[in-house]
Amino acid sequence: MNLFNDHSWTPMLLDEVKKPFNNPNYLYEVKFDGIRALVFASPKKVLIYNRHAVEITNLYPELQEIKNLVKKNTIFDGEIVLMKDGKPSFLNLQTRAHLKDKKKINYLSDKEPVVFMAFDLLYEGCNLIHKPLIKRKELLSKYQESNVFDKVFYIMNDGIRLYEEVKKLELEGIVAKEINSKYLINTRCDNWIKIKNWLEERFFIGGFIEKEKLPTISLILGEFKEYKLYYVGKVVMAKKRSLYSKLKKQKNIRNPFIDYSEEANFVKPIYSCVIMYLERTNNNHLRQPIFKEN
Repeated sequence: MNLFNDHSWTPMLLDEVKKPFNNPNYLYEVKFDGIRALVFASPKKVLIYNRHAVEITNLYPELQEIKNLVKKNTIFDGEIVLMKDGKPSFLNLQTRAHLKDKKKINYLSDKEPVVFMAFDLLYEGCNLIHKPLIKRKELLSKYQESNVFDKVFYIMNDGIRLYEEVKKLELEGIVAKEINSKYLINTRCDNWIKIKNWLEERFFIGGFIEKEKLPTISLILGEFKEYKLYYVGKVVMAKKRSLYSKLKKQKNIRNPFIDYSEEANFVKPIYSCVIMYLERTNNNHLRQPIFKEN
């Protein structure tokens, strides 16, 4: 299979653990909060595909500059990132990802250009996926960086220290990769591991949404500001938890939120739960919330 001529395959995906670790058989990278992408670059043009093998080339015209960095057909794996105040801004990047108007795309590509953060080299005139990761990293290191192309920094062995630095900088997390791992397309593997920098906070439950046949419910979460309950998001919880029976006992409760109007089973906000999440959105909602405990 010639990877460069086939755009139907998807990138190698990561497993996840909760705590960082040190291991001499792994290298460690900063996890950038962006859009996973495969860049197919030749000296004539650049094609870009997301993790679902959907072409997104037209959304990022500034990345066409990458063709000036290669001398032969090349495939890079990495993240498309939009920097804001020195940090990746996934919220701003989402705006770019949903644009359809060509003039708006060209305007933002000039005003707020993205950067492709390359962390792997999969093809360079021939397939490289059967080579060990550390060898692919050596081949990637020779490529020049530019305004729209950068290489992800990595360290050997000391994952715990890198994770602590990432927490201080309030970045998304780190990735641990086995140095001799081959690249497995269309696969999620446990020799590439992400460790996210989750935030934790306790929120009040103002209601829930359930479907009779499902073993879970969606909790409607809020936080109090000046004695008023503001909506922050929903999170899935298993019905087998004792909290579910407590919530079910409340009936015909008035909506306690001042900014939530969808249909739901509303409850008095007397119960709370601990939620893990990555960050707050511009409207103060939780991004990727996960129920931890009540």
